[in-house]
Amino acid sequence: MESWVRSLIDIMKRSLDSNGLPIPMDKSYCTEWAKDLNIPRGGDTIIYTSCLYQMAPMINQLVPWIEKVRGTPLSGLAGVLSRFAGFVIKPSRADIDRANNILKNIARSLMKAGISFGFLYEDEPYSGALLHEIGAEDAFLEYFENTVLKTFRKYGIRRIITIDPHTHNILTNVAPNYFKLDFEVVNYLDLIRGIKVRPKMSGDVVIHDSCLYARYLGKYDVYRSILDNAGVKHLEDPLITGRDTSTCCGGPLESLSPELSRKIAKIRIENLAKLSKTVVTVCPICLANLSRNAEGVVQILDINEVVEAE
Repeated sequence: MESWVRSLIDIMKRSLDSNGLPIPMDKSYCTEWAKDLNIPRGGDTIIYTSCLYQMAPMINQLVPWIEKVRGTPLSGLAGVLSRFAGFVIKPSRADIDRANNILKNIARSLMKAGISFGFLYEDEPYSGALLHEIGAEDAFLEYFENTVLKTFRKYGIRRIITIDPHTHNILTNVAPNYFKLDFEVVNYLDLIRGIKVRPKMSGDVVIHDSCLYARYLGKYDVYRSILDNAGVKHLEDPLITGRDTSTCCGGPLESLSPELSRKIAKIRIENLAKLSKTVVTVCPICLANLSRNAEGVVQILDINEVVEAE
């Protein structure tokens, strides 16, 4: 495992150097969603996607490949993966379009809330979250300082709207331990929780809580209130959906141990299915990992596929 982690860190570093993302993916996918929304470039306030929703379809394609190659001799593996995986593995167009629609719905909800914001388009940096989460702290700190902070300062960013828990955690709980950040960080869920929303589906749902949002970022009640505003009934059980008792989707392990990640996801799906066959997620990693392992047992939806601004 230790040698695989070292190779994985090398793969991510090489990929970040070559295309600005921790996986070998065409970065143009990161900006497709903003087409035709007339979002200005830059500005004091920006929406910060960190390309995480956009990478989820590629991650779903990469994980089975990682599972196959992880047991092969590691000599030269990092170079092969970082140089050729992007050409061999392609996300499906349907999955890309789905991610784009989720992001469009987030942006439109912010607009409905009266929030003015810009976007950095191709200059938007990845947050470095995966480096931090697999323990590559030195690599994360170097990358964050030289790429993320440098970009934000270049554009004079004063307020950042995050849209996923991993990025929000980096900017609020991790980076401030090492750097003085000269910008405010706010999550989109807090900004849209009071707007009028309507359901895009019928029937009861069960919420799969993001571990970060629920336990460490104080959003457990925020996305529930958004569903309540739309009249979407979410079924609860203290052992399955409790703030401190709900379990992980297994997603953070998908690059380290796809087999263990899959087992955790299947246990989580089995428990969620006891309450509803429609599962609502609030994190792109949860969305990807649970969807990949649902196998028709439940339907996995992002909250932005369940409600929309009126």
